Amino acid sequence: MRTMESPLLLDLYQFTMMAAYIDHGMTASAVFEFFVRKLPARRGFLMAAGLEQVLDYLEGLRFGEDDLQYLAQTDRFSAGFLDYLAGFRFSGDVDAMPEGTVFFPDEPVIRVTAPLPEAQMVETRLVNLLQFQAIVASKAARMVLAAPGKRLVDFGLRRAHGAEAGLLAARAAYLAGFAGTATLAAEQRFGIPVFGTMAHSFIQAHDDEVLAFERFARARPRDLVLLIDTYDTERGARRVVELAPRLAQDGIAIRGVRIDSGDLAEHARRVRAILDAGGLGKVQIFASGGLDEDDLSAFTARAVPIDAYGIGTSLTTSFDAPALDCAYKLQEYDGVPRRKRSEGKATWPGRKQVWRQQDAGGPIAADVVALEAEQETGRPLLEPVMRGGRRLPGLPTLAEARQRAARELASLPAALRQLGTAAPAVRISDGLQRLAEACDRSDPLPPR
Repeated sequence: MRTMESPLLLDLYQFTMMAAYIDHGMTASAVFEFFVRKLPARRGFLMAAGLEQVLDYLEGLRFGEDDLQYLAQTDRFSAGFLDYLAGFRFSGDVDAMPEGTVFFPDEPVIRVTAPLPEAQMVETRLVNLLQFQAIVASKAARMVLAAPGKRLVDFGLRRAHGAEAGLLAARAAYLAGFAGTATLAAEQRFGIPVFGTMAHSFIQAHDDEVLAFERFARARPRDLVLLIDTYDTERGARRVVELAPRLAQDGIAIRGVRIDSGDLAEHARRVRAILDAGGLGKVQIFASGGLDEDDLSAFTARAVPIDAYGIGTSLTTSFDAPALDCAYKLQEYDGVPRRKRSEGKATWPGRKQVWRQQDAGGPIAADVVALEAEQETGRPLLEPVMRGGRRLPGLPTLAEARQRAARELASLPAALRQLGTAAPAVRISDGLQRLAEACDRSDPLPPR
C-alpha cells in the first residue's frame, strides 16, 4: 500500500538522532520492541494487525532525489549524512506475533533488530501502522464476540480520519471477523468482500417510494437490499412485500431490507412480522446507524431479529478508545541490555519472547514474557518474519490471518470474551525480573 509512503513521513527527531549516531560511529546492532503499556478502558485483550504493511514499508524504504534535495535545502544535515540516506536500505531482522494473534500489556508484538540508525529511523511509521490496525481489529473483535453468527460489514470510510485510515480499518476489521466492507478500494487492494445497499437520497430523488425500489432493483438485481426507513419504516416494509412478486416474475429476488434510524429493535420486530406475513421469510433485516458493541450485545441478549449490521464511526475511529498507550523502545544496544527507568514508563530490558500456556483446544491459561534465551512452557508467539531486510517466504495471507483471529477469539477465557474489563493473566519471568533489577543497580555506562 503506497498511499503515504514518503520516507519523510517521520518525526524530525528520527533524522537528528540518526545524524548523531552516524557522526559518532554508533552503528552496532540495536533491538527495539513495540508493546502496549496498558489496555484501554473496558478492554480485556488486543489483537495484532498491520504486520503486512510494516513489512511493505521496511522493504520499500528509499530516499529519492526530491527527498534528498528537500533535506539539503533545510540546512539541517551534513553532506555525509545525506550521502548515507541516499544509499539507505533497511537491512535488519524482524520477529513478530502473526496477525490475528490476541495479545496483552507488556508483551512485545514486534521486535526489530538492526543497526542502530536503521532501527531508530523506522519508529514513527511502525507505531503508526501497528497501533492503528491493532486498535481497530480489537474493536472489531469485540463486535464479533457481541453478535455471534451475525454478518458484520464495515461502513466507516466516510468518517475515518483520512483515506489510508479508512482503507486499513476495512482490512483490520475483516481480519478480526467482519464479513466485508462497503469500501470498494479494499476489495481491489486486499480482496475483501464488498457490500452495498442504497442511500436515502436515491429514494428522495423519486416522487414514489415503490418506483425508487423497483428502479434500483432492476439496476442492481444481484444481492438486492432495499432501504425502507426514508419516510415510514413499516410502510416501507409493506411496499417491499407488494413489489416482491412483480420482481420475482423477472427473476429478481430481494435479499434484504435495511433500517438505519429510530428504535432499531422495535422496527426490526415489526418489519420481521410484516415480511413473514407477506411470504418473505427469507428476506433478511440489515441494521445500521451509530451502532457499537454494546448495542450488538443488547440486541443479542434480547433476540432481536436482525441478521446483519453495518458498523461505521464507532469502528473506524474506535470511538470509545481511539488510541493505544503503546511504545517502540530500545531494549538492547551493542549486546548490552537497556532499560528505560522513567517514572510510570519503565521498560523490561533485553530481547524477549512471549510464551502462551494453553491446553490443546482449551482456553488461554496465561502468557509468560521472558528473555529470548529462556525456555518456558507453552508455545512462543514471536516468529521470524524478516531477515536481512527481506521478508521470509510463506508468511500468512490475509485469509489465513483471519482464520487465526477466529481461533484466537475462540480460545479466550469466558471472562475476556465479555465487554467489561477483565485482567489477563500475564507473568514476567524470573530471569527477566532479575535482569531488570541488575539494570537498576548499575550506573549508566561510562564513555569509552
